[in-house]
Amino acid sequence: MATEYTPTAMMDRDSKSNRYYRNAVERHWDPGEIDLERDVENLLTYIDGAEDYDRESWYGTLNGIAKFGAGEDAVTEDLAPLGTVLDDIDDQLFLTTQMYEEAKHADFFDRYWREVIWTVEDELGWERSDPRHDRWFNDPYVELFDRNRKAQFRLLEEDTPENRAKAYCHYHLTVEGILAQTGYYGMQTSYGGDFEELPYLPGLVRGFTKIRSDEGRHVGFGMNQLKKLIAEGVDPAIIEDTVDDLVPLVQGITEDNRFQPDDPGERAGLEEGKLAAYAVEKHTDRMRQITDAAADIPDVDELVSLEGDD
Repeated sequence: MATEYTPTAMMDRDSKSNRYYRNAVERHWDPGEIDLERDVENLLTYIDGAEDYDRESWYGTLNGIAKFGAGEDAVTEDLAPLGTVLDDIDDQLFLTTQMYEEAKHADFFDRYWREVIWTVEDELGWERSDPRHDRWFNDPYVELFDRNRKAQFRLLEEDTPENRAKAYCHYHLTVEGILAQTGYYGMQTSYGGDFEELPYLPGLVRGFTKIRSDEGRHVGFGMNQLKKLIAEGVDPAIIEDTVDDLVPLVQGITEDNRFQPDDPGERAGLEEGKLAAYAVEKHTDRMRQITDAAADIPDVDELVSLEGDD
């Protein structure tokens, strides 16, 4: 039976959701405009000058990129249920920008694989790698994204404040606020030119910088929604328990060393355990800002202001 039409309330221009929406509009970027040619040149030069560099070494270079690409595809698909149940106009406005931005992120990684990874492999006479091959995704990765999907689609069956809180915990707080932020830090640091033993990939770093700026808004929105749910009566323990249950999966993903040399002394880039420590730090900060009534969630400008932004 059709629901009777009711005019939507006017926007609240001062709400955080509306401010996140406006910020997204003002910071639009096009993944197709990022220059990737230098990444191809630098990768070919790096591989040519590296000793004992083989396909397994190449897989180590591609591992993080593949994880991000598949992850962006997954979260693009999984956000729709939340958009279906939200009833506040400002929340809906913001979520339309988030869905659009997740699609842009998926677009960027698809383009990077086609225009950089496959171009390098073609130049070297190697078989083209499959960005969705099972080799990239360990058990914690698969389980985390399976749980996220279930948490989002549960809203279509039982839209309760507690289930909304769990959905935000899975998507905005854990996948984006802890896992993705940790991954951005690792990838930007590794391929930003700070390590002579790793290739400098300016196009990839530029893409990560833009994506990370978008994700700052997404995380801020989710944190603000969780803080409101707590103020309305949701037990903070639900949030703490949900995230605590997911953090070991994040650590299992960030500590995926299957493509690293067995000898720690031969590993390039960040020291072992650095990413796991960063993930714990992010988790601690997010939980304090959400569950402490006196703590403020960072303002939108702080959330999206990142080193390397225009």
